[in-house]
Amino acid sequence: MSYAIVYSSRTGNTAMLAKAIQEILPAGDCLYFGAPDARALAADTIYVGFWTDKGSCDEQVAEFLKSLTGQKVFLFGTAGFGGAPAYFAQILDRVRQNLNDSVAVIGTYMCQGKMPEAVRTRYLSMEESPRRTAMLQNFEQALTHPDTADLAALKTAVTE
Repeated sequence: MSYAIVYSSRTGNTAMLAKAIQEILPAGDCLYFGAPDARALAADTIYVGFWTDKGSCDEQVAEFLKSLTGQKVFLFGTAGFGGAPAYFAQILDRVRQNLNDSVAVIGTYMCQGKMPEAVRTRYLSMEESPRRTAMLQNFEQALTHPDTADLAALKTAVTE
């Protein structure tokens, strides 16, 4: 069974997930590893990774997902806000909307990912409020993600 690992990674978080998947799959079956590219379409199974942009996948991945026909797909991604499975489920539902009916989603995985320092700066410039405090706390929590537990959980999700 051939596979490809396609991902978009703005801060390196999703790239970490893609490399973790690559570590556990048979190297000889990999047709493609990298940014969204038509060369990946020849694979039977495509692992597609994204960073969360406005509650869904980034535009580059959205366009790639729209080009899929008949493959099996495993979706994986990172989001700066984490910890809430319901939030991750909403993101994945939005990402799935880019797929046509001929594509079979065989699995999904999401975890929190660290955010750029510019995000903290933006939060600090906000008016003092409970929302601002929560956003800064989330930023701090995200700094260690993806961590070893996140990568182990991803590997488990891929092999199930």
